[in-house]
Parts: sequence; C-alpha cells; structure tokens
Amino acid sequence: MKKVLSLVLASVMLLAALTACGESSGPAANSGEPNTSTEQTEFNVISGISALSSGYDDNPVLNAMMENAGIKITWETMSDSLGEQVNIRLQAGGDNLPDAVQAVGWSNYDLGRYGRGGTFIDLTPYVTDPEIMPNLSAILEKYPNIKAAITQDNGGIYGLPSAEMMGTAATGAADDYSIHSIQQFSMINKKWLDDLGLAVPETVEELKTALQAFKDNDMAAKIYGAAPGNTIPMSFGFDQWCWGQNIFYFYAPFGLTNWSDVCSDLRLTKDKEVVFDCVSDGYREAITYYHDWYADGLIDIEVFSQDDKQYLAKCAQGYVGVATWWEINELMADYAADYVYLPPLKGPSGTCTVTIKSAGSAVNSGHLSITKACKSPINLLKFYDQWYTGENVMQLQYGPIGVYFDEQKDAEGMYVSITNEEAQEKFGKSAGELKAASEVQGPKLILSEYYTNVFHMEDRALQRLDDLQNFWFKYVDDFTFYPVDCVFTQSELDDLDLYKPDFENHVKEQEALWFRDGGPSDAEWEAYKQDLIDTYGMNQILEVYKNAYDRYAAAE
Repeated sequence: MKKVLSLVLASVMLLAALTACGESSGPAANSGEPNTSTEQTEFNVISGISALSSGYDDNPVLNAMMENAGIKITWETMSDSLGEQVNIRLQAGGDNLPDAVQAVGWSNYDLGRYGRGGTFIDLTPYVTDPEIMPNLSAILEKYPNIKAAITQDNGGIYGLPSAEMMGTAATGAADDYSIHSIQQFSMINKKWLDDLGLAVPETVEELKTALQAFKDNDMAAKIYGAAPGNTIPMSFGFDQWCWGQNIFYFYAPFGLTNWSDVCSDLRLTKDKEVVFDCVSDGYREAITYYHDWYADGLIDIEVFSQDDKQYLAKCAQGYVGVATWWEINELMADYAADYVYLPPLKGPSGTCTVTIKSAGSAVNSGHLSITKACKSPINLLKFYDQWYTGENVMQLQYGPIGVYFDEQKDAEGMYVSITNEEAQEKFGKSAGELKAASEVQGPKLILSEYYTNVFHMEDRALQRLDDLQNFWFKYVDDFTFYPVDCVFTQSELDDLDLYKPDFENHVKEQEALWFRDGGPSDAEWEAYKQDLIDTYGMNQILEVYKNAYDRYAAAE
C-alpha cells in the first residue's frame, strides 16, 4: 500500500524535475472546480458485459440506483472486442462519443493518453467532494493508498477505482495472492480419457495422443450422443483473457507463460529484466510445434474467429475435450462432473515454466471514465457513487438479494450466497452461471472488510483460492510479475502511443499466421525480429517499461 503512494510521489517529483529542465509533462489535469451543470439526466454508457448476461436494461439493482439518482442510462453493451470498438468510437469523437465508458479495463497508459488528450475528464474535484460522492470520498479519505493508486503522474484522476480484495490469505495461507493470479484454468474430459484407457496427460506429447484419440473416436458422439463429427478435441480463443491459449498447455511447456495485462508479451524476469517473449526461442518453438496440431484438426478451426458466446455454447453441448476458463462448472455446465483440471504440461525438453499474473489486490482505475461529451458529470457520478457501498457492490458483483443471496441475513448479520444445488433447483443454472448472468461489470471496489461485515465469500471463490494455493501454485516456479500500477511520464506515454498499438497488432498477426500456416524459417524469424526493432519500436517500448519499473522498484 505504502509502495503505491511512494511511487506516485516519486513520479510527481520526477515530473517536476523534468519540467524544470524544459520538458513538459503535459497540462495540469485538475482545474480544482467541477462542472456544476445538472441539466442532463439521460446518459449513454458503453459497457462490457458477461457473455451469459441478457443485458442491463432490466437489471433491478441498476434500475434502483438510477431512480435514486434521478437519471436514465441507455446501455450499449458488448462482450466481444470491447476495447477495439470503444477505441474506434473515442478516436472518431463527435456525435459518436458516449457520456461514459465502463468495464473496458484501461491501463494507466490508456487513461493517461485519453486524459491528457481531453477525451476523459479529470474526476479529482468530484471524487473528493462528499456532497457529490459521499461513499467514494469517504473510502478515499480512509484509504489514501487507493486515491494514490488511481492518480496519474500529472495529478489527474481519469477513472473510478476498482479492486477485488480477495486473496489466498482467506484460505489460511501465509502469503496473500489475488484470486486473479492465474486467470486460466485448463481442463480435460476425464470420462473420455477413461473410456479410451488413457491417463490425464503430463506432457505435450501425451496430450497430443489424447486429442488424436478424441478425434478418431468422435467422443462427443460416442459418449454424449452428439451428431457425428461434432467432436472438438481442443478449443480456446486466440489471445483471450480467461479462455486463451497462453497458459499451461501452450507456452508453459516451452519456457514462458504469457500474460498480457501491461503490454502483450512483456515479462519481468526473476533477475528483474524487462523482456519481450515474442522474440524468444521458446516462443518460436511453441508456435511452430502447435501448427501441426491445428493442421491435423486437433485444435478448433474457429479459435481465431469465435466469440465467448460461441465458445461457451460448444462446451456446454459436450463437444470439447480440452478447454480453458475461469472454472469447470461455469464452462461445462451439465457435463462439468466429467472434467478434471489439466495441469501444466512438460514440453519436449522436459521443462515447464509457469508464472503468475499479479500478487495481492491491485487497485485499477480503468473501468469507468467519463468523456467530454457528458454535460452533467455530477448527475452521472451520483449514480456511480452508489456502487461504493458494501451491499450494492455485493449485488453488482454476484447478483441481487433474493437471487444470488438469501434475503435473510445469518446469525452474524451477513448475507449468504446461493449454493450450486440451490441455483440448479431454482434457476436451472450452476452458481457460476447465475453469477455470470447477473453480474454487472464496471468500477466495483470490493474491500476486504466486506467479507467480514457484509457478505460471506462464496463457496466457489473459496474453492478457487484453495485450488490456486494447493494445486496450481505448486507448478509455479517464478512468482515475479510486472506490476500493473506503474506510472509513466508524458514523454513515455508519447512513445507508447507512437509504437505500442502497431507493435502489439503486428506480433499478434504474425503469431496467428505462423500458428495457422506453419512456423517461420530461419530467415523469416531473423527478419521478423529486426523488423520489430526497426519499424515497430521494440527497443523504445522496452526502455519505457524498464524506466517505469525502475522508478516503481525504487519507491518500494
């Protein structure tokens, strides 16, 4: 906590020094005075949404909050390509600009870029005013580290705080690692394996054997009675969050685990060196190795094009033998009992490298920003201030009282969540599916104290934390990670703005191309690496992230 505050102070001092030397850090973000207009009462908000959600229009929790605030929101929701679509809208500006963007998950880099550019307004005079946002301002006063974490290096706040302070300490562990430390859990159909006389794979070659057997024996048809030819040995979404290829059965066997929260393919090594995995020999070996699986039909042909709804539908119908998701029950629905976790696999050389995504519960400010199109920010922020109570955020995260939580509190005065059995009986869904259908994505700040004075942590969350501590973490040999709350100077943001989008797009396009068509030749590989340096600014990007991390480490 102190580290984040120290980092911000250090960054401000750095920027002051740069300005004194003649290098501008951008305009001061905080004018000190809020826009006092209250004329606008109807707003347009673009928001992310769960693939299982039917939308926010009829959400009772949101509608009650809007009524309390005296406003109406027209929701424009999407679960696929959200960041890409919102970026297009923001860059186009004009009449296409919404009043606010929600649940995009902007990084500090994105927030700084759109904030300094004037697209996002500075929220400082609003979030610190108890007349406008009494709930949030009280939290920021009680926890100054949260305010420090959402403050940019120029003093501006361009997004409301979010955090889910849920970690392994809740299971009795000595070290506290976030429930998001490993965001993908891979799984395999054990019933299919048993029918074929195969054990749960421990190596990539054993997995290939299993996938080939799934395909050759058309296991979805054989075991579940699906129409012939519907068996999909393995599926995922290319470079997706909790359902991507980046974890155990793809890159880890070749020496890297590729999380992309900060910058795609960026990693901090055990020696605190900032590197890009997309130029490593292990990366090249992996994309070359798995091409044959794709060409042989062992991997879903639609991994490049399917959205999460299509993916969920395939898995729920019992078509997919190996998949990855947040948990088994939510993905595999009625067939969940037939699946077990597929552990990280050893590669051809007998090695496996697993890292974590983050530790602790980092505060993020990328889930609600208000744009310059909003004429009355006060009215909209009075709606969002209601998100910052324990009872409301509980319902936004999981579902309404009377649906996901019992209406009656227990003897401790705490709300109790629904069990899997109750959810199936009442709603025909697992607890995970019910949560995904009810959840509202956005600026949810779930303080650790809520688990002791508002609601009990759900059983499935406790189970996931236990799974992390007692199953997945035993495969982790490197708990080093690049911190998501590093901040950047204006000059660094300019460099990232210039190079990062094209760099990431080029790497992703090449990865997909080689995966589909076959890995690069020696000449192609060398040309690719040189092109990343000469054309796409790889060295400049590395320098930015290295300097930002060095400042972060110095502030610890």
